[in-house]
Amino acid sequence: MNMKKSNRFMPLIMAVCVIIGIMIGSFYANHFSGNRLNIINSGSNRLSNLLHLIDDQYVDKVNIDSLVDVAIPQILADLDPHSVYISAKDAQAVADDLKGSFSGVGIEFTIRKDTIHVQNVVKNGPAQRAGILAGDKIVSVDGKPFVGKIVTNEEAMRRLKGPKDTKVKLGVMRYGQKAVKYFTVTRGDIPQKSITATYMLDKNTGYIKVKSFGETTYPEMLIALAKLSQEGFTNLVIDLRDNTGGYMNSAIQMANEFLPKDKLIVYTIGRKSPRQDFPSDGHGSYQKIPLVVLINEGSASASEIFAGAMQDNDRATIIGRRSFGKGLVQQQLSFPDGSMIRLTIARYYTPSGRCIQKPFTAGDNKDYEEDLLTRYQHGEFFSQDSIKHHGPAYHTSIGRTVYGGGGITPDIFVAEDTLGMTSYYKQAAMSGLILQYAFTYTDNNRPKLNTYKDMMSLSKYLVSQNTVEQFAAYADHNGLKRRNLMIRKSHKLLERFINSRIIYNMLDDEAWTEYINADDPAIAKALSVFRENAAFPKKPTKK
Repeated sequence: MNMKKSNRFMPLIMAVCVIIGIMIGSFYANHFSGNRLNIINSGSNRLSNLLHLIDDQYVDKVNIDSLVDVAIPQILADLDPHSVYISAKDAQAVADDLKGSFSGVGIEFTIRKDTIHVQNVVKNGPAQRAGILAGDKIVSVDGKPFVGKIVTNEEAMRRLKGPKDTKVKLGVMRYGQKAVKYFTVTRGDIPQKSITATYMLDKNTGYIKVKSFGETTYPEMLIALAKLSQEGFTNLVIDLRDNTGGYMNSAIQMANEFLPKDKLIVYTIGRKSPRQDFPSDGHGSYQKIPLVVLINEGSASASEIFAGAMQDNDRATIIGRRSFGKGLVQQQLSFPDGSMIRLTIARYYTPSGRCIQKPFTAGDNKDYEEDLLTRYQHGEFFSQDSIKHHGPAYHTSIGRTVYGGGGITPDIFVAEDTLGMTSYYKQAAMSGLILQYAFTYTDNNRPKLNTYKDMMSLSKYLVSQNTVEQFAAYADHNGLKRRNLMIRKSHKLLERFINSRIIYNMLDDEAWTEYINADDPAIAKALSVFRENAAFPKKPTKK
């Protein structure tokens, strides 16, 4: 290139250099002056850019993972009450709740005075095979002391759970012995039962308590029905009280067992989810058995799917109190770090077309969370006339009127039993003193209590021991002042609560359920429905 041509291009080269210099200078000026929000605002992923900016420029060191754990729940809370974020450390525990089993040592424990007390040992489980007994106190894990403030439920679960076939060494203090005993437990699969009680209420009526809807609920249901068939049941009560739900598919499978072919069980619709119907296939073995379903304000989600399908198809009589009112369907989405979100993607509708989701205000969950308290204060737990329905009326297959927009309203209302209720009883129950006393009594009397192998004999023995009087002295010593008149008025309630917990500690869930059902007004109403041949709802008469 000659000198003349070089001089001719020099102004252009200088202009380009100036432009590049301005761009570089602007970038560094913005970078170091903190004026980087223009990058965020113009980006398609502002949240990601914001977190990157905080990590890069914030005045102090920030734990971005912790920041995300706080930010994401706030975002989801602005959508609806059931879209939630689950951190990586909580994800496994949440998954275990609905799985058919998890891997661990096989004990049920309570923490008292900073020490793990073994409340129950899973029959034929790893801990029982190793020699652990109910009443043992675990004081060390793998050679390290495990007592004091470090003992929390989360930390205990972390140390006791673990992969199948791994070993854990437990140091145990046993009642009546001064030296620590050591046991090596080989972890194994611990079944998580979703059906906690199956027995005969009378010579004709079977009873099944469904605690949750998990992966194994349907096969557990078939086993329970087979057991009742061997005992000759001709009527059935399914108890869904305080069942907060779980997998929708498990509720559909269960409903299918009781419905004839081509009956709609439930359907779902969402903005990006076209309507999907879930009909019965006609293969159920119990399509004609008289059926009662028990619900209350704690029955939610999958429980409401089942109860709604039975009610709208006029297949069962629903007894109890209005259910919770959760009609939103969540999809579980996992992140690479193990955390996850449950995002609402659709609403579900009962066969009559009602969405039973109760009203909520996006971003403000206070009223939603306090709904049950509001119902209680409004008197709904005590009077059917106090129930407030949201939305229009719908009709079942034979024309009966049902309501949506706030839970399943039962066909037969059973008020909460307040006979004998006093402020003394409420304080004793809510303070945890009854639970503490029941465990202390159990722990101190295991040799004698072990001689009673069934609910009836143990119950009779406890009545003879006047546990209410013993509790009153224990409570007085632990801060709940004795109130003799109130204790006499609440004697039946106190005895029922105290003895039920001792029975639970010594036996199992089924024995506890059988005990509290013995004088349960909802159970009594169910039995009267069968006696009156009213388990199949009747078509309304025209006036």
